[in-house]
Amino acid sequence: MSPPTSSAIKETLGVSGPPLGLAYLASVIRREGHEVRIVDSLTEGYTFDDLRRIIRGYYPDAVGITSTTSTIPDAYATAAIAKEINPEMTVIMGGPHVTFVPDLTFQECPHVDVIVRGEGEEVVRQLLPALQGKRRLREVRGISYLENGVVKHNPPCPLIEELDDIPIPAYDLLPMEKYRVGGRRFGAIVTSRGCPFQCVFCSSSLLFGKRWRGHSPERVLREIKILYDDFGVREIEFLDDTFTLNRKRARDIADAIVEEGLDVSWSASSRVDTFDAELGRRMKRAGCHTVYFGIESGSQETLDMIGKGITLRQAVDAVRAAKRARLSTLGSFIIGFPHETEEDIKKTISFSKKVGVSMAQFTVATPYPGTRLWDLALKENLLLTRDWRKFTTLTVVMKSFHLTARQIQRLLRWAYISFYMRPKIILTDLIKNRGFILRRVLPAAVSYLLSSWRKWRRSARSV
Repeated sequence: MSPPTSSAIKETLGVSGPPLGLAYLASVIRREGHEVRIVDSLTEGYTFDDLRRIIRGYYPDAVGITSTTSTIPDAYATAAIAKEINPEMTVIMGGPHVTFVPDLTFQECPHVDVIVRGEGEEVVRQLLPALQGKRRLREVRGISYLENGVVKHNPPCPLIEELDDIPIPAYDLLPMEKYRVGGRRFGAIVTSRGCPFQCVFCSSSLLFGKRWRGHSPERVLREIKILYDDFGVREIEFLDDTFTLNRKRARDIADAIVEEGLDVSWSASSRVDTFDAELGRRMKRAGCHTVYFGIESGSQETLDMIGKGITLRQAVDAVRAAKRARLSTLGSFIIGFPHETEEDIKKTISFSKKVGVSMAQFTVATPYPGTRLWDLALKENLLLTRDWRKFTTLTVVMKSFHLTARQIQRLLRWAYISFYMRPKIILTDLIKNRGFILRRVLPAAVSYLLSSWRKWRRSARSV
C-alpha cells in the first residue's frame, strides 16, 4: 500500500499517477498463488482512520508499504497502525528511501520487520515462502531484517535479466477510473530499467543497476493495449528514466503503435543526447505530444560538476529537433547545488528561456539517500534538516557554499515567474490551457514582488 500523504502535484494539478511499483509486486504475488490487495491512499484520498478500517477488514498476514523520502513519516505511521491492529502482522517496507538507509529506517520505526532493497519482484517472490515458514529469512537475497534486535543485511538480489519475464502490472487492482488528466483516463507504463549515467542527484543507477534493460516493443504494445482496451486509457506517460536511450527500440515502439492504429496520446522522457528529429517525427506520428528533457543547468561548469554528461549545445539542438517534429518540450532544471553561485543559478534561469522549451520545471537540488549528493552533504556537513517531509525538491534542505537557503528559495520563485510570465507563454497558456498555468504562477509573482518591495522599503529606511 501507499500511505496517506500530501502531494504537491496532486494539490497543484489535481491528479495523481498509479503506483506501478505496487502493481508489479501484486502481479508477482498473485502469480505465486496468494491473495493480494493494493491500497492507493493518495488517489483514493484515504486518511489514517480509513487505513485502519481497511486493514482491520482485510486483516492480511503481511502489509507491504512503499515510500519515497518525503513520505517516509507517513509510511512509519502506516506501519504503526498495522502493528496496532495485529502485533503478529509482518510489516514489509520498500522503495528508494529504505533501500539506501535500512539501518536508519529500523532505528526510526520499530514497527518494520523486513526491508526489501532495490528491484523488488524477485525479492518478494523469494520472500513469500519465508513468510509462510517454508524457508528462513537469511536465505532470501535482497532483504534487511531484524533478528533478536540485530539488523541483518542479506546479499543483494541479482537484477532481473529479462524484463519481459515480469508479469503485466495488476492494473485491475488499482482505481483506474480515478486516474485522469483533462477528463481523459490516464495510465503509466515503465518500459525499461537501469541507467548507465551517474548524475550526482540521482540514485536510479544504484536502485535498478547501471546496465539499461528494456521490455521488447511487443511487450510494450501488449501493455498499451491492455490499458486501452480494458480500462479506456487514452493518455499514457512512459515513466522510464530515459525512454529514448535505445533509439531503435523507441522508434519500433512508436511504429508499432501506428501499425496497431491505437488512438492514444502520450509523453516520455529523453536525454538531450539520445534524441533526434527522425525519432521525434516517429513519436509524434504515434501520438506523442510532449518530451521531457533533463537539461538541469545553464552552466556548463555545473553540468560537468554534477556528472550530467551533456553540453548546452546538445540541449539546444535536441529542443530544436523536437520542435521540428511539432512536439512540446518540458525542460527540467535544478538550482542550488552547493558549489553554485547566484550567477550560476541566473545562468540556468536565463538558459531555460533561451533553449526554447515549451514548459519548464524548476526544483532545488536535494540530497536523497543513495545519491552522490547525499554522500557529499554528509561529508561536508551540509544537511540543514533531517525532517524527511521537507525533501520534496521544493524546499532547501542543504547548505550552499555561497548562498543562504532564503536566497535559493527566492531564486526558485523567480525562476518560475521569469519563465512563465513572458507574453508569449501567457498567450499560449490562455489559448491552450485557459490560463491554467497563469492562475498558479500569478500568486507566486505577486508574493515575490511584495517581498521585494518590503525588502526595498527596509533598505530605504536604513539609509
